Amino acid sequence: MKSSDQKPNEGDSRRDFLKKSSVITAIALTPGVAVKAAENKADERFAELFEKIPLKLTVNNKAYQTMVEPRVTLLDYLREELHLTGTKKGCDHGQCGACTVHVDGQRVNSCLSLAVMNEGKKITTIEGLANGETLHPMQAAFIKHDGFQCGYCTPGQIMSAVACVREGHTGSRAEISEYMSGNICRCGAYPNIVDAIIEVKEGGATV
Repeated sequence: MKSSDQKPNEGDSRRDFLKKSSVITAIALTPGVAVKAAENKADERFAELFEKIPLKLTVNNKAYQTMVEPRVTLLDYLREELHLTGTKKGCDHGQCGACTVHVDGQRVNSCLSLAVMNEGKKITTIEGLANGETLHPMQAAFIKHDGFQCGYCTPGQIMSAVACVREGHTGSRAEISEYMSGNICRCGAYPNIVDAIIEVKEGGATV
C-alpha cells in the first residue's frame, strides 16, 4: 500500500507513539535525584535564593527587612510586597506622577526607582500621611476644594503637593503649577489642586 493510501489518522498515531516513547525514555534515563528535585521545585528555590538580595528600609514609620529581586521597582515593591496600593501605577515611565512617594523627605517617582536603591531609607506613601483618623491638612484641603474627580492620580498629586509646600515653591499660582507639572490630572482638576495647595500654605499647617 502506498503512503498516500494510508488513513489520515495513521500518521498522527505513529507520531503520538513516538512522542510518548521519547518522554518515557527520557524519564527512565533521568536520575532519581533530579526527578525528585523537580517535583519539589528545588530548582526554583535555589534560583530564588541566588536571585534575591536582602533589603532593609522604613515605610510609613514601620521597619521592613525582606528579600527582593534587584529588578523590582520601588512602586511594585510597595504594591505587591507590602500591599500598600494607595500609590498608583500610571504610565510606568515616570511621566504621570501617579506613583509619587517621599524618600527621605524628597518626592520621587517610585516607578523609576529600584527597591534595592532605597536600602536604609525612609519611605512615606499616601497611607502614611494621615495621623490615625485625622487627615493630613493637604488631604483635607483636596476634599474641601474638590481637587480630584476620578481620584486615580490623587495620591500622587497629594504627595507632590505636600513636597511643593515643603520646598517653598508656593510663591504664586504660576509657580505652584510649574512645580506640580510632573503630576498629570486627566480630569483637569488643576485649578482646584492649586487652590488646595494655597490654602495649606497660607494656613501655616505643618506638612
